[in-house]
Amino acid sequence: METVVLVIHLLLAVSLVGVILIQRSEGGGLGIGGSGGMGGMMTARSTANLLTRTTAILAGSFMLTSMVLAIMAGKHNTPTSLIQAIPVEQPAAPPANAPAPAAPVEPATPAAPSAPVAQ
Repeated sequence: METVVLVIHLLLAVSLVGVILIQRSEGGGLGIGGSGGMGGMMTARSTANLLTRTTAILAGSFMLTSMVLAIMAGKHNTPTSLIQAIPVEQPAAPPANAPAPAAPVEPATPAAPSAPVAQ
């Protein structure tokens, strides 16, 4: 279910970007309105109204899917303790016929310097 909502969310995002880029801005942009751009099929005003409504519907749907995804992601998290999540390993007992550990070795004393020292 979460994957379906996520795919719809991504399609809405791409559609929203496309519709916003099609709209005519003050600088012209990628707008499709203007002098003879539509061949008289739609006027500039009706094109702007259609794109404005489409943008509003896509934006509302995008926000709705955002909230649904946030709610769905929140249901997956159940609070757990990190201490309980880490498995505690018990040290294994040595076998009965294992040899005793050797005594620790003493560190060697440092040797005297071999270079002559000026006095």
